[in-house]
Amino acid sequence: MVVGPTPDPATPAVAGMTGSYHETSPAALLRPHFLCAWRSELAPGQPADVAVLPDGCADILWTDGRLSVVGPDVVAARPQLAPGARVLGLRFQPGAARGWLGVPLSELVGRRVELGALWGDGRAGRIARRVREAATPEAQMLALQQALAGEAPRHASPAPRAAALFHWLAAAPQPGGRGLEDRLEMSERSLRRLSHDHFGYGPKMLERILRLQRFIALLRGPADIPLAMLAADAGYADQAHLSREVRALCGMTPSALRGQAQG
Repeated sequence: MVVGPTPDPATPAVAGMTGSYHETSPAALLRPHFLCAWRSELAPGQPADVAVLPDGCADILWTDGRLSVVGPDVVAARPQLAPGARVLGLRFQPGAARGWLGVPLSELVGRRVELGALWGDGRAGRIARRVREAATPEAQMLALQQALAGEAPRHASPAPRAAALFHWLAAAPQPGGRGLEDRLEMSERSLRRLSHDHFGYGPKMLERILRLQRFIALLRGPADIPLAMLAADAGYADQAHLSREVRALCGMTPSALRGQAQG
C-alpha cells in the first residue's frame, strides 16, 4: 500500500501518490481482461483536489454506491471527491476495454459514464446490487470481481494488435514512426483507426501519454538523479521538452510531480 504525502496547497494531489493506494492482481478469470484491481482512499481531513494523470487506460469504478466507467484521458482529470472518499477500480488490459464496453474508446475520452448506459440498467444493476450488499471494502472488491468474472466468458481476449501497439509504445523511448506500422503490418490509416478504437486517440497522443508514464516510473527511483537525465531516459528530447509535456498533460511542473512521486 502506498501512503502519499500532503501536496503543496497550490498543486493538486496526484491520484495514486496521495492518501492510500493499493493495487492487486485481479481474480484468475479476469487477468486476461484486467491489468489490476485497485483501491484508493483519501484521508478524512485531506484536501479533495485530486489530479488523475493520463495513462492510456480505461477503468470500471465503484464509488458512492455506483458503478461507472472512466475512459482514457488526454490531460489530467480532476474528479470531484469528498475528503475520505474511497474508490474501488478494475483497470482494463490494453486492447480489452473496447470489447467489454461495446463502444469505441474515442467515445469515452475524458468522460465518466454510468455502466448502465453501456450495458443496460438491468445487467449493470445486478452487479451493483451484489457489490452494495457487501459490508466492507474488501468484500465489495471481491463481489465486484466475482460478478465481472461471470461476464468474462462472453468477451474475447484483448485485441492482439491493439495490445501490441500499447506495449511497443510503452517500452520504446524512441518515436514509433514507420517502424511501428511495419511491425504491426498496418497502413498509417488503419493504425490510427485501431488506436482511436481501443485507446481513444491516435498513436502520437498515445505515445506522449506512455512516455509520461515512463517518466513517472523513473521518478520513483533515486532522488538524486537530475531531471535532465530522467528526461533523456524516458525519451524526451531535453529537459525543456519534458517540462512542456508535463505541464500540458499534468498541469504541474516536473519538480512538483517528482515531489509527490517520491513522497
